[in-house]
Amino acid sequence: MGVALGLKPRQALLSDSNEHLINFYQWLQKGLVTNTDFYNEESAFYEARAQFNSLIKAGQAHSKKAAELFYYLNRTCFNGLCRFNSKNEFNVPFGRYKKINYTQDFTSYQSGLNKWQITCHDFEHTKVAGNDFLYVDPPYDTPFSQYGKEDFTWDDQLRLINWLNRQEIPMVVTNQATARIIETYKAAGFSIITLLAPRRIASSGDRTPALEMLATKNI
Repeated sequence: MGVALGLKPRQALLSDSNEHLINFYQWLQKGLVTNTDFYNEESAFYEARAQFNSLIKAGQAHSKKAAELFYYLNRTCFNGLCRFNSKNEFNVPFGRYKKINYTQDFTSYQSGLNKWQITCHDFEHTKVAGNDFLYVDPPYDTPFSQYGKEDFTWDDQLRLINWLNRQEIPMVVTNQATARIIETYKAAGFSIITLLAPRRIASSGDRTPALEMLATKNI
């Protein structure tokens, strides 16, 4: 999302398989304003987490309230993680930050998103045209990869590369610079560079810069 906003395209297709993330973006597109008071307190956090998971179970995961709670939980939870268990329940613990600046009026995002198409589906269902540009940021090739109800396995990494190989448009792909990721993308004809990237979010709290891959093709 941040990369796409930074490029400021007049039109864009933003897609992710995380329905809760996409619901939040879709409410941003509508001009989200919340009157809910957010508190950086442990009891308030766990109460909100329980309420959010109850909305999911009740089939209200796409509601405005769910979008508000998703924002609050993601801002307040441990290391800003977005993680759901196999029951599709948000299960990240309280973050214990000294201070959090919460936003309640998100209407400043609306004008930048009004011509965007924001969808929730698997990448293989994404339709691209000849004049499109692809930026792809899949779950990184790390030992822990289940941040959603469904895991993103090595087979999914290979499925993504095979799908990208069928596209003939300019593309940029980022991933963790593991040996097998670099080898596989090179074999698929991508140009590879590696760079040290700061870790702003990590499950362990480790902020040591990580080696990441930037792969390009058809550029």
